[in-house]
Amino acid sequence: MMAAFFIMGTLLMAGAVVMTARRYLPSSAGLVVTVGLPLWLLYVGALSSTGIVADPTLRPPGIFFVVVPAVLFIAMFGVRSARGGKVAAILPLGLLMGAQVFRVAVELGLHRLWVESLVPRLMTYEGGNIDIFIGLTAPFAAWIAGRGPFGRRLALGWNALGLLSLANIVARSALTAPGPLNLIHSELPNLAIGTFPYTFIAGFFAPLAALLHVLSIRHLLMPRPASSAPSTTPEVAARPAPKSGGVP
Repeated sequence: MMAAFFIMGTLLMAGAVVMTARRYLPSSAGLVVTVGLPLWLLYVGALSSTGIVADPTLRPPGIFFVVVPAVLFIAMFGVRSARGGKVAAILPLGLLMGAQVFRVAVELGLHRLWVESLVPRLMTYEGGNIDIFIGLTAPFAAWIAGRGPFGRRLALGWNALGLLSLANIVARSALTAPGPLNLIHSELPNLAIGTFPYTFIAGFFAPLAALLHVLSIRHLLMPRPASSAPSTTPEVAARPAPKSGGVP
């Protein structure tokens, strides 16, 4: 049952990303997302369902074939490319930040996976994972970002905190998974990372959260449109033309 709900949630979120791209981005970019995202999900699903990600004997570990391409995409497109900057400028800031509310559902799912003995407790909000608070505060952060320069500075800090929180849970996930990176010996190993469909947490939801933060930061750092400044030269009052024959 949990797997069915998780697949449904993944498809709904992927559909929302595609619809957003087609709504706001140029048609060519929307087409790339429409085709590219399903192909990526099929790739991650194939690696997960065939046991490649779960195989602890592989060198490098199977999860590398999921995480490394995602990180490279975020770095090359989200952080460095001019095209990523254009996307950050086109998409509404409130949408980029408010969409992070999906992390609440992911964290509730992680808690359920802990109950089902698929992840250790330290990957849940009960074990010190604060990522759920990023999701809970996303609507407020999106609102405060539009409240002038001070709000934008707060929004930048919130995005930085969100990236740190994401890095924290990604590190916990990697270091508790079976294999050569298993440096944290918790009460349970992280089995979900290699179990279909939960590999989509690392292969879709985490990269999506990181990309939203990166695009939000780029949007916030863009120069604001200059407001029309009042003229500094006082206007000369129009003088009525003297009447014919009148005294000047």
